[in-house]
Amino acid sequence: MAEWWRGAVVYQIYPRSFLDMNADGVGDLAGVRRGLDYIASLGVDAVWLSPFFKSPMKDYGYDVCDYRDVDPMFGSLADFDAMLSEAHARGLKVIIDQVWSHTSDQHPWFIESSSSRDNPRADWYVWADPRPDGTPPNNWLASFGGAAWSWSPRRRQYYLHNFLSEQPDLNFWNPEVQDALLEIARFWLDRGVDGFRLDVVNYYFHDRLLRDNPSAERNRVPRMATDMQFHRMDRSQPENLAFIRRLRALMDSYPDKMTVGEIGDEPPLPRQQEYTEPPDRLHTAYSFFLLAGDPGTPGLFRAALESWSNARGWPSWSLGNHDTTRYPTRMGHDDPRMARSLLAALIAMRGTIFLYQGDELGLPDAHVPFDRLKDPFAIAAYAGGAGRDGARTPMPWTSTAPMGGFTAAGDAWLPMDPAHLPLSIESQEADPESMLHLSRRLLACRRQSAALQTGAALPLTAPENVLAFERVEGRERVYCYFELGGASASVRSTELAHGCVKPLLIEDGASLRDGCVELAPYASAIVRVSA
Repeated sequence: MAEWWRGAVVYQIYPRSFLDMNADGVGDLAGVRRGLDYIASLGVDAVWLSPFFKSPMKDYGYDVCDYRDVDPMFGSLADFDAMLSEAHARGLKVIIDQVWSHTSDQHPWFIESSSSRDNPRADWYVWADPRPDGTPPNNWLASFGGAAWSWSPRRRQYYLHNFLSEQPDLNFWNPEVQDALLEIARFWLDRGVDGFRLDVVNYYFHDRLLRDNPSAERNRVPRMATDMQFHRMDRSQPENLAFIRRLRALMDSYPDKMTVGEIGDEPPLPRQQEYTEPPDRLHTAYSFFLLAGDPGTPGLFRAALESWSNARGWPSWSLGNHDTTRYPTRMGHDDPRMARSLLAALIAMRGTIFLYQGDELGLPDAHVPFDRLKDPFAIAAYAGGAGRDGARTPMPWTSTAPMGGFTAAGDAWLPMDPAHLPLSIESQEADPESMLHLSRRLLACRRQSAALQTGAALPLTAPENVLAFERVEGRERVYCYFELGGASASVRSTELAHGCVKPLLIEDGASLRDGCVELAPYASAIVRVSA
């Protein structure tokens, strides 16, 4: 059976900011359904929906209180089914988020678990007695700040939470918890979803002895206090892989399904490879290697590609998602030319590609005033920036102020950045040289090439400011060149001089002449060569 996910391009939808159809200022499943024609027009293979489940929204859906139902702000299960059916009718696969590391503190499981030490679900979460001095049982830290433990007066114990205190961690050492989560997976598979994106998939198990994490001995205090520890006891425990095998067995019992895991750990790429080792682990996984804030240099992309050259698993890559500063700002210095070249490099990479909503438009990170911030971490760590909210503002469908066609309401849950309105879908549709049309050309280029979809990636010699690699599948050879340093470059190739050359994509001042690829600043060239 063909593995549709291998080499696919998946479009990530953040539902509350995609399209609002009931004029309440929050995007919904009806909006996703309305936007399917646009998504299909991009040439992607699948969509990934961030959480739309019932939730008190302390962490905007990543705190689930009912895994089997839709939060009313997004619609109903019937709305989901209708969206899923219409996506399939357009040839789009649909994968959905599954947030299993933790639940909301308002989930019935936690309410029962926290009620006493001897109820049927008493051991469904991670509970621990205090140290003799009343402090938490160890030094583990929460990603959003402070200790990873909160006190329950009713149980007179601490409970673990890797994120907000309202997001208690499930106890995967309890087989009943594993069974319950696999039944949730079965519920959505039976509804027809094509796979799952697994939130913080390496966080499921914790060290059973609750031993301290060792110090990372940083030379400076990082932005995240959790970076001051090596997370050897609260992440990536070996028992995690045994549960992954159980999940993979369930997935394999359904035809044509897939899993992609979010991996947050150090070192990122070896852990990514560990979790995708065939035949009984995740189908693919992506780390934060391209999302962590490093400059978008040729060296960064080469390191990503070369690290997987001998790996047996299959990687996934993304330049943006709902948790990171938008890539044109983070990596491209808000230079639209560099944003184009970075996107071209991503689309040519070996692996499954994830494209976050708005990245096809080249949207920079949005400005959100402090009094409009929603992200709890952005508020706690405020230093003038928008935090994660900068990537979560509404999609600009039109250039009409104030809300760019996102909603008929006068405002939304997050404001529309006026700087996004000139970059709207409507505006870019009218410009054949826009980022939107470049995105379509890039995706069409990938679709017409087996080498770009599933072929090996081999480095090519090039100047320091040029990312150059060859993609090979069978007899097809494709040469890829991306200028990322802002300076003109020339790359000579014997193969280009003596082979039969067919340009697949020549953009932004690239040209072919006498066996040379000439690249203007931030130009891109993708060329098929045959003997």
